[in-house]
Amino acid sequence: MKTCDLHTHSLYSDGADTPKELLIKADAIGLSAIALTDHNTVDGLDEFMSEAPKYAVEAIPGVELSVDYAHEGRVDELHIVCLYLPQSAYGDITALSQEMKEEKIKSNMLLTERLQKAGYAVSYEEATVLTRGIPNRAHIAKILKEKGYVTSEREAFATLLAKGAGFYTEPPRPDVFSVLDLIHSFGGVSVLAHPFLNLDKNELAGFLPKAKDAGLVGMETLYPLFSEEESCIAEALARAYSLLPSGGSDYHGENKPDLFLGRGKGNLYVPFSFAEDIKAKSLSFNEMDD
Repeated sequence: MKTCDLHTHSLYSDGADTPKELLIKADAIGLSAIALTDHNTVDGLDEFMSEAPKYAVEAIPGVELSVDYAHEGRVDELHIVCLYLPQSAYGDITALSQEMKEEKIKSNMLLTERLQKAGYAVSYEEATVLTRGIPNRAHIAKILKEKGYVTSEREAFATLLAKGAGFYTEPPRPDVFSVLDLIHSFGGVSVLAHPFLNLDKNELAGFLPKAKDAGLVGMETLYPLFSEEESCIAEALARAYSLLPSGGSDYHGENKPDLFLGRGKGNLYVPFSFAEDIKAKSLSFNEMDD
């Protein structure tokens, strides 16, 4: 079966591999398509797309955007993956991301300052050398592990870097519906990433109709952290709301060594037909614009 990976990260966000290395690895394991979806940046896409013709794998330009969903008296962070992002929209994404980056820098500088005051020898400058993009909590977690303050990055997120631990303050993010509308306006295909990480089945049933009205096209139904039951529920929800299925490993290279490119935890197989259907939707958007 031809397979693809529609959710990966490079060192332009919080991954460890260059865009070229992602292509080399995707080609080596026989993927038919791979999408680069760095967090809130398109900085790696020029390298990704220019190197792609050298390999027998389709390169799909994308981005993963962090957004806020206000509902029921609270605000949840969601992630929207945009696939088949047209090059003409790179400037729009960069403009959207600039304010987000500034707020993220402030948030993580404050995080490291608070950690230092509490006796943890962690600096923002150390985090900057771990990425070509903007450092985030994943980079700070890696430093905390390397210095022996925690035994794993997972432990860092569950303790020192948790939202209620007193060190981390979330930066503001754009509204999910305005971002979906923006993606739709330039012909990109929007996909709700890893839905069950933030919303349960009932909350998704409330969110998806409004999101589809705002331009949502697809939803990840295959994801390495989903149980078999969650994948079945996601597939049923996608069918119920006429959303295209998507999926991917959320590969980060050595920064998340338990997630393998194209295979997730080892048993993830995303059919190439997912990429084909999403590409067809992208082409239909462009035809309508013409």
